[in-house]
Amino acid sequence: MIEQLGGAVIPTGFGDPVEPLRRATHFTGEQGCIAEARAFAENFLEQLRKEWCAPTDERIHGELVLVVSELVTNADRHSHGPYVLELEGTETSVAVSVYDSSAALPLRYPRDPERIGRHGLEIVHAIATEVTARRVPVGKCVRAVLPLNPLH
Repeated sequence: MIEQLGGAVIPTGFGDPVEPLRRATHFTGEQGCIAEARAFAENFLEQLRKEWCAPTDERIHGELVLVVSELVTNADRHSHGPYVLELEGTETSVAVSVYDSSAALPLRYPRDPERIGRHGLEIVHAIATEVTARRVPVGKCVRAVLPLNPLH
C-alpha cells in the first residue's frame, strides 16, 4: 500500500506479505538433545505469542512439545549424524520440520494397541493437520503442521 503526503509517495509496508516467524537449530545427537529441542520449541512458542499475538494455551504447548519430541527422537534414533529442527509459525499454525542424514522415509505402522513402541508417527498424525516426509539432498525432512485453533 502506498500513501501520498503532500505529493510525496511513501511506501507504508501495509499490505506487504509478512514472513512467518522462523527459527532453526541443530543437534549432534549427544545426550540431552531431545530435552534441548523441547526447550527450543517452548521458547519459540513464547516468541510467537508475543510477536504474532498467536493464541497459545496449555494444549498447544503440550502438542508442540510432543510433536517436536517425537520427530527429534526419530531423527536421533534413525540417522547417523547431526539433525536440524526448524520451526515456522504464524497466528494460525506452527510447522515443525526435522532434517536428518538418513534417506529412509519413516514408516507409519497400522494402529495396534498391543504393539509396544513405534507409535510416534501415529501420535504425530493424530495431532497434526498435515504430515509429510520427503527426501532431500542430505537425507530426509519430516514435517508436521499443527493448527493453533483447537477445531482442526
